[in-house]
Amino acid sequence: MAKIVKLGAKNQKEESEDKDLVYCSFCHRPNTQVLKMVQGPGVNICSECAMIAVQYLILNDRMPSAEAQQILDAFWGKAKR
Repeated sequence: MAKIVKLGAKNQKEESEDKDLVYCSFCHRPNTQVLKMVQGPGVNICSECAMIAVQYLILNDRMPSAEAQQILDAFWGKAKR
């Protein structure tokens, strides 16, 4: 599976080839140094920066700590199945 997922691009493949070099608009790391890269119209975000943003939004909304932890665990693959 390709590491770059393109959003909002019409008539293009959803995923591009791994050989394409794409940089995160937030941390400036290339797709070769991150797990996944989401490419949108004029902006890119790596999976690590996306996780930081999700954590901030969850904690900033003051969700109950047990619920917030369950969501974070699911994102990081630690949820019990």
